[in-house]
Amino acid sequence: MSLGGIAALIAALAFVVLVVFLVRVLNQVAKTVEKVDTTVKEANTTISVLTKDVDLLMQQVEGLLVKSNHLLNDVNGKVATIDPLFTAVADLSESVSNLNHASRNLTGKVASVGKTTAKVKVAGKVGESTMKFFRNRKQTNL
Repeated sequence: MSLGGIAALIAALAFVVLVVFLVRVLNQVAKTVEKVDTTVKEANTTISVLTKDVDLLMQQVEGLLVKSNHLLNDVNGKVATIDPLFTAVADLSESVSNLNHASRNLTGKVASVGKTTAKVKVAGKVGESTMKFFRNRKQTNL
């Protein structure tokens, strides 16, 4: 074999090794592409399902918001209706507080009058006793 034949044989072997390597790489790329394709299909299916679920959920949320708005309007109307009641209760509370204050003042004045009355009564008794004493003395002197 000549030097050119050996070089051709080495080149042919290198070409065969390159082809085998490329076949293996292409085979793995094909498997990876199949997995990616499967993953993309599953992702598309999931997105489709999620889109339907989100649409349904949005409709339900919108209905819930409408009902919440009606309920809030109803509660606001009822609160506005009972607002005068709270005002009346506050006024009544203030009146009761004023009445309690006036009762305490009256009680204090009655107690003061009671003390004064007791003093007057004692003075009256002393005066009465003095009058009796002088009458008795006058009658004994006669």
